[in-house]
Amino acid sequence: MDDAEKTDLDRIFKRFDTNEDSKISSAELGEALKQLGSVTPDEVTRMMNEIDTDGDGYISYEEYLAFANANRGLMKDVAKIF
Repeated sequence: MDDAEKTDLDRIFKRFDTNEDSKISSAELGEALKQLGSVTPDEVTRMMNEIDTDGDGYISYEEYLAFANANRGLMKDVAKIF
């Protein structure tokens, strides 16, 4: 990952983490995804289950980075929107 990618990923994480507690809740994820288009509560739940690998109910920065690295094409598209 180069510096530009890291900068984009940090910026996107901050847009999702609206209360700035260094983790993304399902509510924050849902609100951010609404900006990307229509999303159902089931889709938010499915994404949380996929990304929240430790099962604590939040997406940590580390979990976010792991998802971003595995989905670079998607993250480039998201970076264009955010």
